[in-house]
Amino acid sequence: MVKYQEIAKDLRRKILNKLYLPSEQLPQEKEMCLIYNVSRITIKKAVDELVTAGLVIKRRGAGTFVKSVNDATVQELSLVQQFTGFTEANQGKSIKSNIIRFEIVHPSADVADKLQIDIDSFIYDIIRARYADTEPFVVEYTQMPLDIIPGLKHDVLLDSIYHYIQSRLKLKIQSAHRAIRAMWPNEIEQEYLKVDTNFPVLEVEQVAYLDDGRAFEHSISRHRSDKIIFKTLSIRA
Repeated sequence: MVKYQEIAKDLRRKILNKLYLPSEQLPQEKEMCLIYNVSRITIKKAVDELVTAGLVIKRRGAGTFVKSVNDATVQELSLVQQFTGFTEANQGKSIKSNIIRFEIVHPSADVADKLQIDIDSFIYDIIRARYADTEPFVVEYTQMPLDIIPGLKHDVLLDSIYHYIQSRLKLKIQSAHRAIRAMWPNEIEQEYLKVDTNFPVLEVEQVAYLDDGRAFEHSISRHRSDKIIFKTLSIRA
C-alpha cells in the first residue's frame, strides 16, 4: 500500500469512528502534511480518495468537510464509479423516455431540506417512465433546483439528464446517498410499468451531489423488481 492510500485509510477510519464528525472540517492540507510528514501532493491524493468514496466534500475556498450522513449510510456508500444514470447503466440498449409530468414549482419543506435550498426557490418537478429495448423498467420522480441545473427542456428529458449536466453544463457528478425499499406500485406505476397491484416495485430514494458539495437532485425511482439488480461495494475502515 502506497503512502497516500495509508493516509486515506487512516482518515477513513477516523471518520467512521467519529473522530471527525459529520459536517466537521478536516485539518488543512498544510497541517496534515505535518501530521503525516508527507508532501501536499500526497495529502491531496489521499483526500481525493475520500471524495471518490463519498465520505467528504471539498468546498472551494473553505476546505474539506465530512459529509452529513447517518451511520448506516456512511458505512454502506457505493463508490462513485457505480453511480450512473439509467441511460449509461443500459448502454447498448435502445432507451426511450415517456414524460408524464414536467413543471416548475416550489419545493415541499422535505425536498427543500434534502436539496439544501429555501422553500421559496424554484425546482423542476419531473415524472418520467424509462424503457430499455421497449421494455418498461422504471418510473422516476425527480426534483432539481433551477439555479444549479438551468435550461432543462423536453428534448433533454427525452434523452439523458445526466449527459446534459456533464456534457452541456460541464458539471461533475460526484456522489449519491440512497435508501432502497420494497413498495407496492401506485396507479401511475401500474400503468407505465405494466404491473398489477400485487407486483412489488423497488423504490430507490436518492440525493445526488456535485463535486463542489451542492445537492443537485432529489429523486424517487420505482423499478420493476424483475428488471433491476443493485450492486454495492462497502468500505471497510
